[in-house]
Amino acid sequence: MKSNTPIYDFLSDYAKKNAVRAHMPGHKGQSPFDRCGVSKYDITEIEGADVLYSSHGIIRESEELSASLFGAGRTLYSTEGSSLSIRAMLYLLSLYAQRFGKERIIAAGRNAHISFVNSCALLDFDVKWLYPESSQSVISCKITPEELDAFLLNMKEKPCAVYITSPDYLGNIADIEGLSRVCKKHSVLLLVDNAHGAYLAFLEGSPHPIRQGCDMCCDSAHKTLPALTGGAYLHISRDAPKMFAENAERAMALFASTSPSYLILASLDLLRANINSEYYKKLSDFTIKLEGLKQFVSGIGLKLVGNEKLKLTLSPKSFGYTGTELAKALSLQNVFCEFADPDFVVLMFSPENSDADLFKVKVAFENLERRAEILTAPPALPRPKSVMSMKEALFSNSHEIPTSDALGEVLASAEISCPPAVSLAVAGEVIDNEVLNSMEYYGIKKCRVVIK
Repeated sequence: MKSNTPIYDFLSDYAKKNAVRAHMPGHKGQSPFDRCGVSKYDITEIEGADVLYSSHGIIRESEELSASLFGAGRTLYSTEGSSLSIRAMLYLLSLYAQRFGKERIIAAGRNAHISFVNSCALLDFDVKWLYPESSQSVISCKITPEELDAFLLNMKEKPCAVYITSPDYLGNIADIEGLSRVCKKHSVLLLVDNAHGAYLAFLEGSPHPIRQGCDMCCDSAHKTLPALTGGAYLHISRDAPKMFAENAERAMALFASTSPSYLILASLDLLRANINSEYYKKLSDFTIKLEGLKQFVSGIGLKLVGNEKLKLTLSPKSFGYTGTELAKALSLQNVFCEFADPDFVVLMFSPENSDADLFKVKVAFENLERRAEILTAPPALPRPKSVMSMKEALFSNSHEIPTSDALGEVLASAEISCPPAVSLAVAGEVIDNEVLNSMEYYGIKKCRVVIK
């Protein structure tokens, strides 16, 4: 009978052998910095440990169990977050375009993560940006099926795929099922950055993108599931072109480190083994408790944003705080947020948060003093003009200048902060007044531009 935790079992058995570790890493299983005793499980790809992205043993066994859990045709592990999976998705899409004689065109929501932007530049994709009819922030890009249908109808040449970020950083979940129907109608693929939504597979109705009709998606297990930072997945649908699964390991290996963390792999292995009926109930019960906290926060006058179950996102200006001010006020009460900017603050939770955690957050909000409303609004979402390809701009001679001197210049890289790593403009676009206003608003003082 095969093990339910093949990676962890191998590491555990190896740790008990007291073997001579004539292999990497240099701590030899007993790092002087290790106060938790995990170094003994930290190995390299020795005999029997399988090889990530050329897997035929314990890693492949564990990935196949995860694919079954999520309902995917193929699941691959990443120890480098969803960023690696995004690069691999785009490389697979590039192979797909080449095989079927399509142009490397992709339609994407403007709030795409910087890893998508840079990958498109390196792979020389022509990105046709999707803009929502209305937007709260550069971080959010709510594209409805109707908007996507109209966009694709008006395109002279259809893209290979549509790329959507859902959930986004503010906790907005797109209608993936509806977007998938539109994509199928126009014979284009659907890729989803689901980095923030791995847990969706375990909610009632399983509203996970791979079950809602997308062809490929990435999940960051570490964001919402009990995995170590860096643990993530690339999921390929059972209905996706077969060439995706056939080339998936090659795609991941092209961008990945050849020294994957077995501690991260073991955490992915163990979390999957612990997703059972008890976890489903634990998740369901926790979302009900968090909904109660949301209603309390709303009741004292703070504005809620988004519809994601595990995020508490607030727009606090009507309560008299910028997002950064509110995050600071909460941190003084020992509540540390995931993200804050001038307009929003995001608190991310999971079932691993205790009832005591939720109570402390409630008390922290109770202690807030309401202040005069702040009336400043964020700048309009920039729609800068592209004058050269992202790849051409990225590899052009460039220099860094103050943003105050950048009007009319062509951006040579994406100017972002992390989190949330969403660009105000991308390489190849002209820095216009809208971009400058946004840079000033978000505190970006310098930018890299193409030398003319």
